[in-house]
Amino acid sequence: MSNMNSETVRPLLKVYFIMGSVNCTEDPIEVLSEAIAGGMTLFQFREKGAGALIGEAKLTLARELQQLCQEHHIPFIVNDDIDLAIALDADGVHVGQDDEPASSIRERIGYHKIIGVSAHTLEEAQQAIQDGAHYLGVGPIFPTRSKDDAGEVLGTTLIRELRQQGISIPLVGIGGISIDNAASIIAAGADGVSVISAIAGAKSIKEATAHFVRNTTQL
Repeated sequence: MSNMNSETVRPLLKVYFIMGSVNCTEDPIEVLSEAIAGGMTLFQFREKGAGALIGEAKLTLARELQQLCQEHHIPFIVNDDIDLAIALDADGVHVGQDDEPASSIRERIGYHKIIGVSAHTLEEAQQAIQDGAHYLGVGPIFPTRSKDDAGEVLGTTLIRELRQQGISIPLVGIGGISIDNAASIIAAGADGVSVISAIAGAKSIKEATAHFVRNTTQL
């Protein structure tokens, strides 16, 4: 991808699908194909949790998912694993508060890659922006079963607070997001929603993704 900045990243956050093999009941390649067909805008490979692939198996799956994204011009982002992102020449990384800061990641992966940072407070958001994040993942908005380490549920309060404090960086809501509550997150000031189980676990992945696309489109 060409050089990315916050404004080129903003529209990509609309329906941000996060997935690893542990989130899928079907073949992950098929799940991602269906989500792409439904109109998802950005993909994050997150291979974590009980039964997650490691080593060569993780790398192989990542390569296959990345190739699928490339064929459809969807940016491919790696969760936390900076070495994997470098090995794959991924389009970017997403890190949490316990990972290395965006400033040092930037030196490792290059200045043309996307960096997203999870933020749970105004202070964390300000620090991430100072460190050079392109976007912030704000949450958990609602209770979630997809992450064992999810923090206290924030609702849409923090998104509103960040916007009221003049923070204009792209924001994506994360945690417990469903088709029913996606529009409320956009209304609070987010640019998009990041979704794991509401897409990966849907009966029709393509249909669920398309619903999210509709529910995050501001009229």
